[in-house]
Amino acid sequence: MLKKEDILRGLRKIDEMAVSAGVLVDLSVYGGAALAIAFNIRHATRDVDAVVHGAPEFLRLAARKVANEESWPEDWLNDGVKGFTSSNEKMRLMEDFAASPAGGLRIHTPAPEYLFAMKCMAMRPEGIEGSHDISDIEALAEAAGIGDAASALALVEAFYPASRIPPRVRFGVEEIMERMALRRAQARHVGSKAVPGIKGGVQDL
Repeated sequence: MLKKEDILRGLRKIDEMAVSAGVLVDLSVYGGAALAIAFNIRHATRDVDAVVHGAPEFLRLAARKVANEESWPEDWLNDGVKGFTSSNEKMRLMEDFAASPAGGLRIHTPAPEYLFAMKCMAMRPEGIEGSHDISDIEALAEAAGIGDAASALALVEAFYPASRIPPRVRFGVEEIMERMALRRAQARHVGSKAVPGIKGGVQDL
């Protein structure tokens, strides 16, 4: 498992190599790595899901060198996420990896609403192969301010054609959002009971 500090260390090494070589590398980072380095939602991930938009051969060799130095798997940085990216991406440039025209690593991460949609599309049942999909989706819903199932599904459809969204995703999103709404209602109920002099949320005068 790669922790946030591991991911950042590996990316900084690639950045240094790119600066030294005078090569500009544009890299979009998704999944658990983005949750760790951009949102502080995840503490660790198995690998770094990324898509390179410039100098792919340089990046491949640089990533292999980092893997050798750190004793990581050679595919610690891979593009397996390609099948879940949207043609209508909404990305943000990381300030710590803005590079320059002269060279370096320029990293882009998804906006919370886009990563939410991606996570929904890639949804697997919680617990299978250590999946954190459902807990990630819940955390991203909070980060993006998504409050109900209708808004959540509309957001997914803003990034992916409705015909591409399978029923399991629709049902899963509805269940997750309903569960979150129930927890919020229960928290409000407990909170109102805990405050002296309040019945049903109205203070006794």
